[in-house]
Amino acid sequence: MSGIKQESVARFKNKEALVGIVGLGYVGLPLMLRYNAIGFRVLGIDIDESKVVKLNAGQSYIEHIPAEKIAQARQTGFEATADFARAAECDALILCVPTPLNKYREPDMSFVINTTDAIKPYLRKGQVVSLESTTYPGTTEEELLPRVQEGGLRVGEDLFLVYSPEREDPGNPNFETRTIPKVIGGHTPACLAVGVALYEQAIDRVVSVSSTKAAEMTKLLENIHRAVNIGLVNEMKIVADRMGIDIFEVVDAAATKPFGFTPYYPGPGLGGHCIPIDPFYLTWKAREYGLHTRFIELSGEVNQAMPEYVVGKLMDGLNDRGRALKGSRVLVLGIAYKKNVDDMRESPSVEIMELIEAKGGVVAYSDPHVPVFPKMREHHFELSSEPLTAENLASFDAVVLATDHDRFDYELIRQHARLLVDSRGKYRAPQAHIVKA
Repeated sequence: MSGIKQESVARFKNKEALVGIVGLGYVGLPLMLRYNAIGFRVLGIDIDESKVVKLNAGQSYIEHIPAEKIAQARQTGFEATADFARAAECDALILCVPTPLNKYREPDMSFVINTTDAIKPYLRKGQVVSLESTTYPGTTEEELLPRVQEGGLRVGEDLFLVYSPEREDPGNPNFETRTIPKVIGGHTPACLAVGVALYEQAIDRVVSVSSTKAAEMTKLLENIHRAVNIGLVNEMKIVADRMGIDIFEVVDAAATKPFGFTPYYPGPGLGGHCIPIDPFYLTWKAREYGLHTRFIELSGEVNQAMPEYVVGKLMDGLNDRGRALKGSRVLVLGIAYKKNVDDMRESPSVEIMELIEAKGGVVAYSDPHVPVFPKMREHHFELSSEPLTAENLASFDAVVLATDHDRFDYELIRQHARLLVDSRGKYRAPQAHIVKA
């Protein structure tokens, strides 16, 4: 055993290894660039042929990842393929595939399972398989372990299996793949040793935990912590609003306490592929153990109700001006799920748009990061981003600030919007035409 383990560790330490990254999205692509930058050969594997063609042509499909970086990686040994048989060439296979929820708010493990099944026939001695997708505790043991051993390879002896959750924060200039500490759990001590050898080349700090389950639970705790605190501050926002108090002023003031308080700011709901989804992975798994995760479910309810709260505030604002939402033209500012990115997954802005439309409003949007409304699994609008001019702003009955991109001209918006519904606390000074939501 130790022979195979030592050979694998040595291949990563001397950078002879070929690193395979399966799933080339918001997580896989930055990881590819990092391994490429430090001198590893990297093979990217993705089921989407159009992504493979773009990458091999040196193009990017993610706004905050410049094409020049992809082109540079292509010149220094990176290649993309849709041929899963090439997994056999790789010394490491890092799985970065989506784990959404189905319509019953239950984990959809199909991407993880189908990807594992696709690489399974090509596994060989000495490889390390790492799952990075956020999931419930037990996934690596229950879903990956039996599949990767089907061909007769023994995990911990011939093949190494780890779980190391992704921690990307797109659009955050203060962190990059290299500087975000990496948590990792192995199925056996030998698995962990090989996994650490893989990641410690690329990441400044690798944090080992005792098992894949502990690593899976760590990622869920990080995201649940955020979801619960955002749920709390969203609920506080509603209470503060009724009392005529500005919640943003209160959070800023509380944040001056140098211990025991972390500021979280309210918004129009939760977005992205992590925070609205991941807590339900634990909720679902906890039921197997006869437990109800009441805190998590309650914060989920509060956060899911926020788009309706924003639309309620919009309706109140229009009502005060003698208008109904039905027939009103409403411009939604920012449809990505967070500021300064182009990621639309689970964006509360889209839900706000659907609610406005369902109540008879005529909806449009403006987002410098999303020029055309993309094709989404659940939602569809035949719309393009509206230009933000004084004339255009004034032509709408109401403007809803949903995502506070830095590229918006907030003074222009303030001056020319007839009714401005602010769900992000950008406008602190009270004004007759601004409604805080």
